[in-house]
Amino acid sequence: MNPLRFLLLASFYLPIAALAAESPLREQAIVGMKRAAEFYRAKAAAHGGYVYYTSLDLRQRWGEGKATDDQIFIQPPGTPAVGMAFLKAHTATGDKFYLDAAQAAAEALVFGQLQSGGWAQVIDFDPRGAKAGQYRNGKSRRRNYSTFDDGISQSALRFLMHADQALGFKHGAIHEATEFARKAVFAAQHPNGAFPQVWIGPAPQYPPVKASFPDYEWRTENRLKNYYNMPTLNDDLCTYVAQMLEDGWTIYQDERCRTALAKLGDFLLLAQLPEPQPGWAQQYDFKTRPIWARKFEPPALAGHESQDAIETLLQVHRVTGDAKYLEPIPRALAWLKRSRLADGRLARYYELRTNKPLYMTSDYQLTNSDAEVPQHYGWKNAAHVEQLEQALATAQSGKAKAPQPKAPTEAQVRQILRDLDAQGRWVSTATEGMKLVGQPKFAPGFQFLASEVFNKHLEALTDYVRSTAKQ
Repeated sequence: MNPLRFLLLASFYLPIAALAAESPLREQAIVGMKRAAEFYRAKAAAHGGYVYYTSLDLRQRWGEGKATDDQIFIQPPGTPAVGMAFLKAHTATGDKFYLDAAQAAAEALVFGQLQSGGWAQVIDFDPRGAKAGQYRNGKSRRRNYSTFDDGISQSALRFLMHADQALGFKHGAIHEATEFARKAVFAAQHPNGAFPQVWIGPAPQYPPVKASFPDYEWRTENRLKNYYNMPTLNDDLCTYVAQMLEDGWTIYQDERCRTALAKLGDFLLLAQLPEPQPGWAQQYDFKTRPIWARKFEPPALAGHESQDAIETLLQVHRVTGDAKYLEPIPRALAWLKRSRLADGRLARYYELRTNKPLYMTSDYQLTNSDAEVPQHYGWKNAAHVEQLEQALATAQSGKAKAPQPKAPTEAQVRQILRDLDAQGRWVSTATEGMKLVGQPKFAPGFQFLASEVFNKHLEALTDYVRSTAKQ
């Protein structure tokens, strides 16, 4: 019998640790991948899709709050992220099991594609369910708000495009859904190249203009109820969109994707504010002035979003080769350097013109003190200035390449395999102060399954298997 086949059969009866002395680490990794993937697909999936967390008895499911048995979630680490992990495992092993699992996840996304072309945070397979949307399949006629928030539509479309490619472009429903979604994305792009947080149809039309500081009392004026339709950078929207568009260009040679990516770069050139604050805001109005979003998101320079804008400009340059997308980066990096807090981090917000760190009190009043900030929001972010400086230098040298996955060390692989239990589960345990996507309040000691952990470990084992393949 083939040794690897023996290991795969034995893995149903023995924990990975019991096989460790009998097989090379690469074969152990392949066995561990399969065991974990078979468990997760069989036990954690609903209608082919996934949520963020599942209780060990499989009776409770959570995404952004509790989920029913008919609901799946899109935002990473939900359905598209799990599907991408399956696709990567298929590429590394050639095992059709992973492709079938990815196809099931893709078909779940096709079910939940909205008439507006994108996706909402939740797909509800119950047509009378609380989270049901106006799906293209006609199963429900409720909300029709497609969103770029938190990478939702971007991650769904990226995964569908990769699944379409892996299936040889022969799955009619998946292939058609990717084309419909790309057309919707192009229509949602604003005339200045920006993207909104949410869309239901074509973008509003207005003339592109260079960013400027508000010429009114920004603390109290111009609070717009429909801010979600305005140009936004919030929650890494630009890098998520850029990755999606680059994939569309790479997979289909769709020139529209490359054009839209360049237009996004053009918007970031326009949206950079002038000295002495040459960074980016979190959201803008149609005159490219920083504006309010939610009550704790004021018009301001944004530390995290400015770093995200720089990363996007570097990507646009790498794809287009146009040096104009590098031109604003040195000024922005200099501003970020002089804006770092005493602990080396960046404030989420910096006050317009004064550049003082800007926070809110617990009752949502603006302040320059961080002594009493609301606890549900991140008011400080890690600074990646040195890494961005190095990336800029690489881009200027003409040696920039698309990032490649880094294979884990043997020690890391062994630890991942040790953590896999006899049922094929990577079990997480809640600790005091643990921060989780979706923010469920698990008591310390509570054990659960996490899609983020499954994705991370499956992809790490995949990268190791790929890196150790015989040349």
